[in-house]
Amino acid sequence: MIQINDILYGNVELPDIFKDLLQTKALKRLAGIHQSGAIFLVNPDLSHSRLEHAIGVTLLIRLLGGTELEQIAGLLHDLSHTAFSHVGDYVFENKEENYHEQVFADVLIHSEIPGILAKYGYHPDQIIEGDFAILEQPLPALCADRLDYTLRDAVHAGLISRQAAKSFLQYLNLNEGHMVVTDEAQSLWINEVFKQLNLEVFNLPLYVYANQQMAILIRDFLTSGFLKKEDLFKDDTFLLNKIRSNSLGYEAVKAIKLHKGYTEFLKKGAAIQIKPRELKALLL
Repeated sequence: MIQINDILYGNVELPDIFKDLLQTKALKRLAGIHQSGAIFLVNPDLSHSRLEHAIGVTLLIRLLGGTELEQIAGLLHDLSHTAFSHVGDYVFENKEENYHEQVFADVLIHSEIPGILAKYGYHPDQIIEGDFAILEQPLPALCADRLDYTLRDAVHAGLISRQAAKSFLQYLNLNEGHMVVTDEAQSLWINEVFKQLNLEVFNLPLYVYANQQMAILIRDFLTSGFLKKEDLFKDDTFLLNKIRSNSLGYEAVKAIKLHKGYTEFLKKGAAIQIKPRELKALLL
């Protein structure tokens, strides 16, 4: 067993398969990937990791009574994110922001994870080809992935209190495998939190600027050959150190931290088109 202490779900004990999965290089890498991309360069307070979110999704699915396989799928769902998370989508100009989903099967198969799954009687195809309604739903529906990052990102950004987030969890239920809210006021509240998160974090001009500038920097270095595509599948520290080992890269990262070019960025408008998002939590 492994004991997990999470800011939203508290202390939870998980079976040995989760202990083994969390010891793999593939999942340890997520601990070094910032959930909010390059935003930490302009706001160090937003520095929580993809692994924190992945564990949170697992615990949320468990809280709602999801099966062990569904919990495993939750833990692994962000396995293939590039360094700096969705900055990878901007590098490859992926407007749907789903580049990590396109490479998920390949990343999973070429990790230690299939061996761990086999040890406990599972097969990677159950994850790759599985349909996990509790984990993923198209917008504007509520699902474990969307709800955990909404609450978690909002707490870390100071938009809501941790107590408010934890209190909301009491009003969740499953209806035919889909997540629903059991209180009308709470349903309206989570919709507003999601809207505020999009306005004040995902689409905040300074944060869009930081992610855009990092994407441009990485793309230019990929074009020149200084960076290789496989570098994006290391963690943020590795990629940032490699970028800063180049004098142009060092100055470019420094410029992002100092907001250089931000005024010009505002004048011309955001070059990155953030995927539009709206949440409509279903009321039971």
